[in-house]
Amino acid sequence: MATTEECRAALEKLSDNLGNAEGDVRSAAELDRSVSCHITDLDVTFAGRMADGRIDVRETLEGPPREKADIRLAMTGDDLVALVDGELNFAKAWGSGRVKLEAGLRDLFRLRKLL
Repeated sequence: MATTEECRAALEKLSDNLGNAEGDVRSAAELDRSVSCHITDLDVTFAGRMADGRIDVRETLEGPPREKADIRLAMTGDDLVALVDGELNFAKAWGSGRVKLEAGLRDLFRLRKLL
């Protein structure tokens, strides 16, 4: 089982990947939205902001998200690490329910370029 530190490192790696992206992926990552990622098996939520093509994790909270972020993710720590490492396909994980993504319709259309 992935630790809180490993999950935070995975989110930092994801942020770096988004920051170095080009083309359609870069434009999709340039949203300015609040973001939360609930790690279900650890019952920890990382909350922050996606802006300027990066994800800035500002808080690590015990339990589920306290506020409704614009973009909300929920998954196990192992799935987060596997997604960022390229070992788990996001679309398949989302379709099977392993990963939950909630956002407004416009944001979902932009985010699909990242997936």
